[in-house]
Amino acid sequence: MTESVAVDLDRHVYGLADAPITLVEYGDFECPYCGAAAPVLRRLIDDSGGMVRLVYRHFPLFTVHPFALTAALAAEASGERFWEMHDLLFAHQSRLTDPDLESYAQMLDLGSVTGEAVQEYRPAVEADYRSGVTSGVRGTPTLFADGRLYQGKVELGALRSALGMRH
Repeated sequence: MTESVAVDLDRHVYGLADAPITLVEYGDFECPYCGAAAPVLRRLIDDSGGMVRLVYRHFPLFTVHPFALTAALAAEASGERFWEMHDLLFAHQSRLTDPDLESYAQMLDLGSVTGEAVQEYRPAVEADYRSGVTSGVRGTPTLFADGRLYQGKVELGALRSALGMRH
């Protein structure tokens, strides 16, 4: 019998929690397009003057990316260090085996982020994934700006324009 766990879908926020614009990213740590988007999104938030926050949600494409789910669980298990693990995973996308994940955890001074130790985080990853499916996400990265699907390029100028920001 699995118990239902209430999951905060907005638990991973980069930027000010009360920023007026929310950008939600459904991502996969093994997806090269997500890896390319990560520094662009980081800069968008950093340069927004507190206007935009990024919410990251897991959408591991486990049928094409064999390490996506374990990487998502490792990031989830990183707790307060989520964004640091997020950056490490995207910086080392070609090295996401369990031993790699454990070495990143050691770099961040965390406990184990693989195996049985992280199965308690599976409901959170599954909740993110289900919310993506419900929202029509089919691939990664998929972005929503204040609830609306963003279909432009993941580049600074295009994102700023779409969000009504000056370039």
